[in-house]
Amino acid sequence: MTRYVMVADLRRCVGCQTCTAACKEGNGTPPGVQWRRVLDLETGTYPAVNRVFVPVGCQHCANPPCMEVCPTTATRQRTDGIVTIDYDLCIGCSYCIMACPYDARSLIDQTGYAFGDTPTTAEAARTGRETAGVATKCSFCVGRIDAGLARGLVPGLDPDATPLCVNSCISGALSFGDIEDPASPVNRLLAENQSFRMHESEGTEPGFHYIWDKGTL
Repeated sequence: MTRYVMVADLRRCVGCQTCTAACKEGNGTPPGVQWRRVLDLETGTYPAVNRVFVPVGCQHCANPPCMEVCPTTATRQRTDGIVTIDYDLCIGCSYCIMACPYDARSLIDQTGYAFGDTPTTAEAARTGRETAGVATKCSFCVGRIDAGLARGLVPGLDPDATPLCVNSCISGALSFGDIEDPASPVNRLLAENQSFRMHESEGTEPGFHYIWDKGTL
């Protein structure tokens, strides 16, 4: 069975925010809404202090609490592990936002544009219910994945079938693919390195893994 996951190598992330910009431009998210963010953290005690950059967003959990609380079944989970939102069913109740341990969902009352009253091409394509009055979040660029699969492409290997944030990463810190495929890059990365997932104690089984070593955190 296919299970798509993302891997962030914290040893490589330089905090450039290119993934954030690529996601925002590609998905046309309104001002103040970022589906992909990069946290800028400091660890250690002076003078032995490290600076760590941590990409965050929807974790596409195997056990998503957001789906459990949704009263309209707008939040769903695909067989490949990707968690989606049906904007036609979402009523904007915000239950999912409160249930998410990762602060990954957003809801705005009215649509706004990055450059005043004139939407960009990406913003114009998503004007309406997708940007106002409903919960939104990272979708792992599911449209690109499905379109690529229809053309015989492999998500995580072929850029046209891979999330925009992964394609844009200048340091190669982000990887994507099927963790159930032994030959996939994400499978090999996790097999060969130390890794962790956020808030694993919550039982969410996140689909976002972080690679690190003892000198990183």
